[in-house]
Amino acid sequence: MTGKSDVVARPADAPLVGDETPPSGSAPAPPVAPVRPERGPDAPSGPLRTADEAVIRALYLEHAGPLLGYTLRLTDGDRLWAEDVVQETLLRAWRHPEALDPARGPIRGWLCTVARNLVIDGGRARRARPPETGDAPLLSVADERAEDEFDRALLSWEVAEALGVLSPEHRAVLLETYYRGRSVAEAAKVLGVPEGTVKSRTYYALRALRVALEERGLVP
Repeated sequence: MTGKSDVVARPADAPLVGDETPPSGSAPAPPVAPVRPERGPDAPSGPLRTADEAVIRALYLEHAGPLLGYTLRLTDGDRLWAEDVVQETLLRAWRHPEALDPARGPIRGWLCTVARNLVIDGGRARRARPPETGDAPLLSVADERAEDEFDRALLSWEVAEALGVLSPEHRAVLLETYYRGRSVAEAAKVLGVPEGTVKSRTYYALRALRVALEERGLVP
């Protein structure tokens, strides 16, 4: 810590995460309080402090809900653990403003990576404790099978974000041919373009998607 405390408080005018509209087909995430630095003797004041709180508020409002839902899956539904991970993740984003630079790519992927690492580290710490410490039900979270599940969940999230940077035409052709399993002829009919156009768009869309994934460190 460098003068910034981990005290947690929800802004009076900020909605609970549980009140946000969840993605279609998913259960609403339980509420989690946003993080906010506590004012101490060395804490900034005036405009600087206001700017800090604005950053925390923005991070919370935009990312806390989806991040909590993701973290709940990683912690096998352990809400308290997931909330701790979300709060620590948002605090780390606040302490590392360079991660918020849009030029470095979407922050959501960075947040998911931080949260995943925190869960894995926490699971390993629980596994390292003697059985009498009482964390036996949580030990499976950090085993290899669980880590594979973490990887798949993170990959699906970040691939979805990578698809979002493609042009509408490239994104549409990949959705039809890869995600909906349509043949070239079927995709051409759905999209209203010649089959040759589907083939060329698919080729260039895959190249663009690979670049987006490389920027996120998901492919070598």
